[in-house]
Amino acid sequence: MTQRFLIRIEYDGSPFVGWQRQANGISVQQVIEEAATQLCGYAIQIQGAGRTDSGVHATGQVAHLDLPDKFDENRVTEALNALIGNWPVTILQAQAVDESVHARFSATQRQYLYRILAQRTPPALALGRVWHHRQRLNPAAMQLAADRLVGKHDFTSFRASQCQADSAIRTIDELRIEAVGAEIHLHVAARSFLHHQVRNITGTLALVGTGKWSADDVSAALVALDRAAAGPTAPAEGLYLSAVSYKGIDWS
Repeated sequence: MTQRFLIRIEYDGSPFVGWQRQANGISVQQVIEEAATQLCGYAIQIQGAGRTDSGVHATGQVAHLDLPDKFDENRVTEALNALIGNWPVTILQAQAVDESVHARFSATQRQYLYRILAQRTPPALALGRVWHHRQRLNPAAMQLAADRLVGKHDFTSFRASQCQADSAIRTIDELRIEAVGAEIHLHVAARSFLHHQVRNITGTLALVGTGKWSADDVSAALVALDRAAAGPTAPAEGLYLSAVSYKGIDWS
């Protein structure tokens, strides 16, 4: 008999080719699957809630896996962390759930954080974990522009050319700009996102923050339905998958 577990995961995306298994390098998924396989003695596969790209981090990624029902939540967490070893991946929590719960398809909302360090001098401790933007940014102007993107829209202008989604229509529940010391934080929440959507929005709002663009320019880019009409893609290292929500699941 098996028991399905949801696991909440933190990782530094720097050494990985991304979340998903790939032939050209080590992925976060592979590291966790290999640990779970060692634990059980047979091959284990896991399914993640979001396929983060190479260099993207997570403080609240979620995945599910089916393990022998002799394991409880604490043992799953402790054993997987021990077997993961020195890779920068931590299982924060495990929660037993019904087998109908699916990490990807049962998710009701995903939240991302994007960190921009807006200062001339380069970071030392935050190197590889923020977008080092050498120009000052105006968070109030960025918020006015961000408000134009909240709600249900066709986000063709803000998705990667290689995005495989059938539709570019998405609903952004929250897009909040926060000044935190020298950093600008973008908090973005939606049920689902397009490939590079958050990074493309961030790159566009940074143009507003420097004064090169206005909120009206962002609205014009949105209705253009053309990737070339929006701003650049912000780098991967500033992006974090911060939370995934499920009906009836309380991670606290």
